[in-house]
Amino acid sequence: MTILTPLKSALILAAVLFSGTALAERTLLNVSYDPTRELYQAFNQSFIAYWKDKTGETVSIQQSHGGAGKQTRAVIDGLEADVLTLALSYDIDQIAKQARLLPDNWQSRLPNNSLPYTSTIVFLVRKGNPKGIKNWDDLIKEGVSVITPNPKTSGGARYNYLAAWAFAEKQLGSAEAAKAFVKQLYKNVPVLDSGARGSTTTFVQRGLGDVLLTWENEAFLALKEFGEGQFEIIVPPASILAETPVAVVDKIVKKNETQDLAEAYLQYLFSPAGQKLAAKHFYRPYQPEHADPEDLKRFPKLEFFTVDKNFGGWHKAQKDHFDDGGSFDQIYVP
Repeated sequence: MTILTPLKSALILAAVLFSGTALAERTLLNVSYDPTRELYQAFNQSFIAYWKDKTGETVSIQQSHGGAGKQTRAVIDGLEADVLTLALSYDIDQIAKQARLLPDNWQSRLPNNSLPYTSTIVFLVRKGNPKGIKNWDDLIKEGVSVITPNPKTSGGARYNYLAAWAFAEKQLGSAEAAKAFVKQLYKNVPVLDSGARGSTTTFVQRGLGDVLLTWENEAFLALKEFGEGQFEIIVPPASILAETPVAVVDKIVKKNETQDLAEAYLQYLFSPAGQKLAAKHFYRPYQPEHADPEDLKRFPKLEFFTVDKNFGGWHKAQKDHFDDGGSFDQIYVP
């Protein structure tokens, strides 16, 4: 019998949503970031049925969601994730480095560098786009209120920040000019929520802000749930490619005797069924040929900045911009 520490018990009680059959013999815990909640609710049902049909075994899947940085800290501190489906590779690298729960080469173990789907950053505005927002430079105009989460705790917020920086550096020609641009943008941010879902609530339900910087999938979900009569999506000509990786947590699945189940679960994301579900839930699938054509029509073509090309990879981007004393600390004054 496993005795949970008070910290582990609190983390699980606070963060876990239960789905599937409570009395199943084996259970997986999927620790993810904020906006994947609806995708994995559907994906888990499909996988449970697939696994039952394939093996005869009934299993259950638990989900835990929050800001990616907060989720990463929780796993390092003891939240026993069997699998990780986080917002950026840097966070899984930190779990590998600090907690030694999986090997450093984790990203090479699944197809497409462990990226079953991607997304990007778009603008959600109020119906009619009353502030006329079309591109990143509209976000620094006087009187435009911008909603975005805190890049210290949110993976999506780090993509928001880097997309704005890459746009400005391309347009203005220097890192110093980009820094001044992003500083001006954050002067228009009235509040920093800890995660993407919190910022969506701030914009959609609390009515704050003229524009929400958010994941493309989160923007489509907001339209689906609240109607196109209230909001519309603005896709800038260029944005950042958001690469969201997945990984099995070796030490936890070995302890829980769930390695075969966890590996099959993540492999299923790359299957035709998984790819179809990803597109249905507004993520850009790795293999679009398996998605419904109607779902693919949602995704416009645009120029993509990438963390590797524009910022030298996540470790350099994190050190330069988001670690203590980095550029975000230098420009953001609450």
